[in-house]
Amino acid sequence: MEKVSEKFLKHIEGTDGLFEIRIEVGSNIYRIFCCFDKGSLVVLFNAFQKKTQKTPKKEIEFAEQLKAEYFAAKK
Repeated sequence: MEKVSEKFLKHIEGTDGLFEIRIEVGSNIYRIFCCFDKGSLVVLFNAFQKKTQKTPKKEIEFAEQLKAEYFAAKK
């Protein structure tokens, strides 16, 4: 199985399985939060344009909320 470079997909420290997809378009940097469901399904959540080095805490909290809602709706 091939691994995706951390340049493009990185685990968010301090979370339970939340990842960040990184996309660069010109000088703009975008982030999409996601998680894996059953190992191979990638579930995308919120996205935002990153303007600083640090990921805003409110964006992480929002992604965690969406992740919890996703898995609750599956039950």
